[in-house]
Amino acid sequence: MEQERLKQLYRQLRGTSPIRVEPLPGAGSNRHYYRLYGEDGKTLIGVIGTSAEENNAFIQLSRLFTERHLPVPQVYNYTDDQMAYLQDDLGSLSLFDYIRQGRERGGNYDEQETAMLRRVISDLPRFQFEGGSPSVFSQCYPQQQMDLTSVMFDLNYFKYCFLKLRGIEFNEFKLQADFDRLAADLLQEDADTFLYRDFQARNVMLKDGVPYYIDYQGGRKGPIYYDVASFLWQASANYSDALRTDLLNTYWAALQPYLLRPDSPSCYKGLTQEKFLCRLRLFVLFRLLQVLGAYGYRGLWERKKHFIDSIPAALENLQAELSLGTCDAYPNLKSVCQKLIQSTLPCQKSGAGERNHLIVRVFSFSYKKGIPEDTSGNGGGYVFDCRSSNNPGRYAEYKKLTGLDQPVIDFLERDGEIIQFLSHIFPLVDFHVQRWLDRGFTDLQISFGCTGGQHRSVYSAQHVAEHIHQKFGVEVHLCHREQGIQTVLK
Repeated sequence: MEQERLKQLYRQLRGTSPIRVEPLPGAGSNRHYYRLYGEDGKTLIGVIGTSAEENNAFIQLSRLFTERHLPVPQVYNYTDDQMAYLQDDLGSLSLFDYIRQGRERGGNYDEQETAMLRRVISDLPRFQFEGGSPSVFSQCYPQQQMDLTSVMFDLNYFKYCFLKLRGIEFNEFKLQADFDRLAADLLQEDADTFLYRDFQARNVMLKDGVPYYIDYQGGRKGPIYYDVASFLWQASANYSDALRTDLLNTYWAALQPYLLRPDSPSCYKGLTQEKFLCRLRLFVLFRLLQVLGAYGYRGLWERKKHFIDSIPAALENLQAELSLGTCDAYPNLKSVCQKLIQSTLPCQKSGAGERNHLIVRVFSFSYKKGIPEDTSGNGGGYVFDCRSSNNPGRYAEYKKLTGLDQPVIDFLERDGEIIQFLSHIFPLVDFHVQRWLDRGFTDLQISFGCTGGQHRSVYSAQHVAEHIHQKFGVEVHLCHREQGIQTVLK
């Protein structure tokens, strides 16, 4: 049905049917993408959205940005209900993919990668100032400008979709008071500039070596600092402090012609680099909180793997901001962030003369995908096969759930086989952990496998990890491998 709607749009545009329609991998959104191939060898991208308002924002902003000669995809036509549209094919190479090797080298980007990053950050002021106009703001969705309501949405996103899902305790009223102060500080300027909202490497496509920009439909009127923070403090980018400084200087140089224009917003008149950097730190903090909220919802709740994988890097960025004193004016928020970091990031290695620190690694896994690798190098520990217990996955009502979901837990515990199975494992594991503590060993791995790594193994690994942590107080790294969920119990 989706493909037929796109084929009809293609026929309206080109007069012929596409010779092939190819579904493309999804990203963080719920939109569906397809590549449509024409007889002339040219291609278009077809998009099926889930929100007519969001689609309309992208369509109209694309039109307005194209008129301003900004490097964005052109939208050619769309259905009357605005649920499907055709746009330029910008290829499959994103900036995020382009700089992958530098990322994998631990943030050691070569000259070519650095040059492209400079080129992209230099384009940002073009969007912020040339894209800032009443005609643009009137098309923004769901909000026309960054205001108190939208700031609170993002801060509550962090509170309810990350803090709550992580089980972090906090005083609701005191935290809200700090949110109010932070929001007031963020909203000091009334800037007639376009806030891209999600200006980051995954939303930059490289076609013939030229960067093009996508996913701006959530943009709105707002200050320039947010997008700089979004790009340079992207959790998974792993930019070094030296590279960030380089790119900040590049952005500042590209910004100067716009600050000197007669029509530049009054809040930026006389803006110095020192003041810019001071204001930027506040938006880095805000952006990190907003991103963690998104990672909580998309990762911890919807269980999308690449969001889960990005959480540790985001928390490391947050830890760095706390060390710089960015959060000192908001003591309750600072305390909550410290608790969050301490409960999630692995402990630092013990220094000389300190007692060895035992880490127990507990995995759930699918035998179809192999036993988890022992990364400690000692080759020890246990692998337990949970397939002797009754399998909830054989029943339709449990197929989409996991061993962390209450209906599955109730099924397994009513059946009783998994409880009998674990009753033999707890004493064995207790003995082993105690001996490792007595002997000063630093690593123990325990893995639970079942057919799909979804129900029985997840239940078993979760209960054994919590049992070890509660009884011995040791650090437990829990990984439900096939579910993409990692937790540190400290």
